[in-house]
Parts: sequence; structure tokens; C-alpha cells
Amino acid sequence: MFQGLDEDEAREFAARWLPAWTGNDPERLAAFYTDDAFYADPGVPGGVQGKEALLAYFRKLLARYPDWVWTQERALPLQDGFLNFWKAEIPEAGKLVTLRGVCMVQLRDGMIYRNEVFFDRLPWLHKG
Repeated sequence: MFQGLDEDEAREFAARWLPAWTGNDPERLAAFYTDDAFYADPGVPGGVQGKEALLAYFRKLLARYPDWVWTQERALPLQDGFLNFWKAEIPEAGKLVTLRGVCMVQLRDGMIYRNEVFFDRLPWLHKG
């Protein structure tokens, strides 16, 4: 049974995956996910299931925030993957909003089949 990625393996995966969140290329990002992937974040707490639904969500999200930058701060092994502690820097309305959170990343054959993202939205919602 796969016990998860160690910190070095998680860092290597994140170094390829997280840059795909920047630049408004939803197809590039969706290529990291399986056809039956489940994804959830505070914007879609019930989640989306399947690559087509995920791609539709990514198209809207990345178009709105093409210049945000995501970086991994640390990782812990998790069944089938890793727990990703991240930082996002989001340029918006002439300011840089910095968020920190965590996401569960579970892999099958090197692709994400489950990705659940958790963070406090208040700093983002009250950026003014």
C-alpha cells in the first residue's frame, strides 16, 4: 500500500504542479488531474467531480486571477500523496494579498485524483 510522498517527493511534485496555477492556462493545470478527479476549495465547498467540471471551474478561476503565484512552504506524507502547506500571493486592486493554507493532494499513477483546499478567506475578502 502506498503510504504517501515524503517531503522531497512532495516538493518535486509541487515544483511542477503549483506553477500551473499561474498564467491562465487551465488545460495545463487540468493535465495534473485524473479524469475522475474530485476538487474542493472554499469557493466550491461541495466540490466538483470529473475533469470536465474541473476544467470549467479552472477556466473561470484562472481567468480571474492569472497572476497569482502559489508556493509550497512544507509538506507532510498523506495516504496516496501529501498534505501541502502553501502560500498564495494574489495581486488584486493594486495590492498584494497573501494567503496561507493547506490542501490534501492524493495521487494515482502520478496524477491527482483528490485535491481539497482549506484556507481562511477573510483576509482575501477584506483586502481593502
